[in-house]
Amino acid sequence: MLHIIPDIHGQAEKLDDLLAKLGWSKTAAGWRGPDPKREIVFLGDFIDRGPENERVIRTVRSLTDSGKAKAIMGNHEFNAIHFHTEINGKPLRERSEKNTHQHESFLNEFPLGSAKTREVIDWMKTLPLFIENKQFRAIHACWYTPATELLGSNLVNLRLSDEVLHQPHWTQGDTWDALQCITSGVEIRLPDNYSFLDKSDHERHHIRMAWWLNGAKTWKEVARSVPETSSLPEGEIPEDVAKYVYKDHKPVFFGHYWLTGPAIVEAPFALCLDYSAGKAGPLVAYDFDPAQKCMDASRILNHR
Repeated sequence: MLHIIPDIHGQAEKLDDLLAKLGWSKTAAGWRGPDPKREIVFLGDFIDRGPENERVIRTVRSLTDSGKAKAIMGNHEFNAIHFHTEINGKPLRERSEKNTHQHESFLNEFPLGSAKTREVIDWMKTLPLFIENKQFRAIHACWYTPATELLGSNLVNLRLSDEVLHQPHWTQGDTWDALQCITSGVEIRLPDNYSFLDKSDHERHHIRMAWWLNGAKTWKEVARSVPETSSLPEGEIPEDVAKYVYKDHKPVFFGHYWLTGPAIVEAPFALCLDYSAGKAGPLVAYDFDPAQKCMDASRILNHR
């Protein structure tokens, strides 16, 4: 039995409230769950946006160190590792104004180059990129089997070791593309002569794909973050886009997509649990019973 918790983004109070609601408490003897066999799976994105990155990390590490939880890497941990890792004096992630602003709340607590920052970045490198067993899958942004198989072959224990990060041309090639897919999701270029305006009125030529909708066949069905879908092509998506649609019957849990509104189940075997806790939304969890193969909306719980 598992409690699956998505993107926390420095919101320590929301995490505390959710853990209490789920029946978790920290005693003098350590963490205690609602029953002895219960564990937690965290889906990454522990940092950035919210004000208490350090307290969130402390709680997550306490639970994982005590064997009560497992945690995987989100794109914000992935980006932080590259932001704080320098090769020949140059960071692997550009310290541009945009990237620094996105990372600001973390930097307020973990200054660039400090000893405690180096220690927590080293901890992030120990986080696996995904979890897969006979019962379920957990990944941050997108389950695409060719990508997960490639990473399983190329990365020892599915982790970003210093040896990996120091490889020549590390931020190029098939392994890098697979990492972008599973941590940040799939973006698909629209056919020629098609585009849309995003919520800031910027013209976009790529859609963020709802890969988890196993019945989706058209551009309008698979597109996310498109305010007005009338600007999208009519008809079915081509084969090179359809290949990303999740058709397996093994449950997969993920976050990343900043959903809003009431928590719902959109597909029988794939469930997004990110409802914008990093901003004003609730931090939700899923009460997973391996005996139940299909997703059940009644098992989605939040901190309210």
